[in-house]
Amino acid sequence: MLEQLLIFTRGGLILWTCKELGNALKGSPIDTLIRSCLLEERSGAASYNYDAPGAASYTLKWTFHNELGLVFVAVYQRILHLLYVDELLAMVKRDFSAIYDPKRVEYFDFDETFRQLRKEAEARVEELRKVKPLGNDGRKQQVVKKGSGGFDGGNKKNKSDAKEADGDDGKGTKLENGHTNGNHIVVGEGNRGMGLANGKENARSNNGAFDVSKLQKLKSKGVKKTTDTSVVVSKGSKADPKKKVTKKNRVWDDSPKDAKLDFTDPVEGNGNENENIQVVTADQGESMMDKEEIISSDSEEDEEDEEVGKDSKPDAKKKGWFSSMFQSIAGKANLEKADLEPALKALKDRLMTKNVAEEIAEKLCESVAASLEGKKLASFTRISSTVQAAMEEALVRILTPRRSIDILRDVHAAKEQRKPYVVVFVGVNGVGKSTNLAKVAYWLLQHKVSVMMAACDTFRSGAVEQLRTHARRLQIPIFEKGYEKDPAVVAKEAIQEAARNGSEVVLVDTAGRMQDNEPLMRALSKLIYLNNPDLVLFVGEALVGNDAVDQLSKFNQKLADLSASPNPRLIDGILLTKFDTIDDKVGAALSMVYISGSPVMFVGCGQSYTDLKKLNVKAIVKTLLK
Repeated sequence: MLEQLLIFTRGGLILWTCKELGNALKGSPIDTLIRSCLLEERSGAASYNYDAPGAASYTLKWTFHNELGLVFVAVYQRILHLLYVDELLAMVKRDFSAIYDPKRVEYFDFDETFRQLRKEAEARVEELRKVKPLGNDGRKQQVVKKGSGGFDGGNKKNKSDAKEADGDDGKGTKLENGHTNGNHIVVGEGNRGMGLANGKENARSNNGAFDVSKLQKLKSKGVKKTTDTSVVVSKGSKADPKKKVTKKNRVWDDSPKDAKLDFTDPVEGNGNENENIQVVTADQGESMMDKEEIISSDSEEDEEDEEVGKDSKPDAKKKGWFSSMFQSIAGKANLEKADLEPALKALKDRLMTKNVAEEIAEKLCESVAASLEGKKLASFTRISSTVQAAMEEALVRILTPRRSIDILRDVHAAKEQRKPYVVVFVGVNGVGKSTNLAKVAYWLLQHKVSVMMAACDTFRSGAVEQLRTHARRLQIPIFEKGYEKDPAVVAKEAIQEAARNGSEVVLVDTAGRMQDNEPLMRALSKLIYLNNPDLVLFVGEALVGNDAVDQLSKFNQKLADLSASPNPRLIDGILLTKFDTIDDKVGAALSMVYISGSPVMFVGCGQSYTDLKKLNVKAIVKTLLK
C-alpha cells in the first residue's frame, strides 16, 4: 500500500499531501531524501531506500517538474514492490502541473483527481498481471522441451536446439570437441580429452582440433625472434663497456650529504635537542593552511573561450549553422533528454580524463539531466553552456561541506570541557598518514595548541621510530608502547596521559590496512569504538581514480558492520595527499567526497611541514570542467 504522496517546491514549501493515505511515517524519510539525495546530486537515481529506527524500511520514488520547480515524492514500504508508482507519479505530475499557480498555497481540489488517477494506475497494473503469466509459462515450456533432449550424444536435433536457444547463427555449434558460443556444451566422447587439453584455443577455433604443424611453425618463429634479439643484446654489450664503468663511479652515499640528511644522529650524540628543533621550525615558515589561494581571472576567460569553441563544433556538424543560430536566438520550448545527451556525454568523458571514477561521472550526468529535463532554454544560450553551468553548480554543491568542521573551534570547546580533542588518522598502506599527521601537528602548534602524538601503528616496522623523529623535530610529546600491542588500548592510555599532562589535542597514528583485510578492519573498528574520537580522518592519495570509491565505501561499510555500537562512527573528513603530483587530475577529490559525503579538510602538497592547505572548491571545479 502507498504510504504517502507529497508535492512540494524546490524551496521546501509543501503544496499538497494525500490525506486519504494519512499514514504516520516512522523516522523522517522525506528529509533524509532531500539531504542525502537531492542536495547531493543523486537525483538521477531511480529510487532511494530508507531504514527507519523502528525496523521499518521504505522505498522513495520521485520526479521533477523543472520548469515549475516542483518535486513529486511517493513513499511506500520496501517489502511491497508496488508496480504502479512510476506511472502514478507521471500522471500526478501531468495533472497537477495543469492546475499549478505560484500564488496558490493549498490545493484541496486535487484530492478527487488523485483518487481517480490512483484507481486508473492500479487497474492498469492488474491488466498487466493477467497478461504476463501466460507469456512466461509459454516460454518455460519451450525451454523445458529443448532441455529434455539437449545432452544426448550430440545429434543434429541438439545442435539445432542449441542454435535456437543461443539466438546466434549457429557459429559456435560447429565445434566437435567441447565448446559452443552459447549456453549448451556438447562434448563428444572421442574428442573429450582434446577439448579439455586445448582449452580456450579450441573454443575459439571453428575447425575442430588444433593443427599441430601450425603450433610448430609458431614455435620456430618464436625461436628466430629470440635469437635475433639475443644477437642485438650481445652487440650492445660489446659496444658499450664504458657506460658500466661510469655507473660504478656514481656515489649515492657521499659523506657531507649524510651529515645534511641525517637529523637524528647529531641530536643523540650532542644531546642538544632544543637548538636543532629551533633551526628546523625557523626554516619551515608559515603553514599554507592559513594562506588564501588566489585564482587569476585570465585563466577563467581562456577556459570559457575554449569551451565555446569546443561546443560549437558538434552543433555545427549536426544541425548546420542556420538552425543552430536560429535556435540560440529564439530559444527552445522545453529541453528533452535527447537534446542533453551529446553535451552530457562530452562532460562525462571530460570528467573521466580528470580521474573521476566512471560510476560517479555517470551518476552526476544523470542527476544534471534530471534537473534540466523539461526546462525552457533561454534565448541566446546554447544547450552545451546550459549543461556546463548546471554541472558547475552541482560540483560546487558536492564539494562544499554539508556541515562546518572547524578544528580550532572544536579544540577550544573540548578544552572548556577539560578533555583532549582526539583525531584518528586511518587509511590504506603507504598513503602518508604519519607524514601528514606531523603536518597537522605543525599547523596546530602555529596556533598555540599543545599537541601530543600517539604511536598506535604497532604493526609496521619502523612506524614508531618514524613518529618519534617527527615528535623530536617538532618538540612535542609522544606516547608509545612499542610493537605487537593492542592499538585500541595504546590509544586509550594516550588519551588518559594527555588529560593528565594538559595536552589539548591527541593525534592518533594507525597502521595502514587494505579495505578488504577484515582482521585489521576489526581492530580499527575496536579502536574507534573504545576511544570515541572527535574526528576520524581518512588519508587517501590524490592519484587514485576508481580505487577511491572502493576504498572509502568499504572503509565506511566495515566500520559500520564491525562496530559494537548501534550508532557506529564513520569517516568524518578526508585528507588528500600527494596533491602536487597530479597536475590537473583532481578527480579523486570529487570521487571521495561524493561516495562518503565527508569534506576534504586538508590537502598535502609537498614534503615539508608547511605543505598542507585547504581545498579550493572553485579551483577544483574549474580544473574539472576545463
